[in-house]
Amino acid sequence: MKNDPRLDAYGTVDELNSFIGLLIEEVTTEDDKKVLRNIQSLLFVVGCCLATEAEKKSPLNLQETDIEMLENEIDKMDSVLPKLSGFILPGGSRSAAVSHICRSVCRRAERCIYHIENMENIDNKLLIFMNRLSDYLFILARKLIFLEKKTENIWKDTCK
Repeated sequence: MKNDPRLDAYGTVDELNSFIGLLIEEVTTEDDKKVLRNIQSLLFVVGCCLATEAEKKSPLNLQETDIEMLENEIDKMDSVLPKLSGFILPGGSRSAAVSHICRSVCRRAERCIYHIENMENIDNKLLIFMNRLSDYLFILARKLIFLEKKTENIWKDTCK
């Protein structure tokens, strides 16, 4: 059925993978492209897991090292970026905007996966991976702004 939470989840992961393909075309460093291509492959693992019914699933082929890779990339990028001074509005450059789109689609995919988790057991590594991936995409957007020597758009709190 087209409104099945499983279909929604792996469809959203597929959408994220497509946007990451666009992001690969926007980034300029080969290291970033390599990491993003690896992430695309890992998202196929995630999609396969989500597309398979619980009773037919084989063990998740997502490793702790895949999560550690994201965390290491986050730490590496964060170490050279200026301290975060407030909430960042998406944008600032085309590449950063695409990274923010990827981040928000990743967050939606994560929420979809939690809907499935309410119905059946989802391997915790998958949930952690998706959470860390959205953090990676946020930091990557900051890095892209930094490399392009542009300014982050900091939200001015007007809710007071």
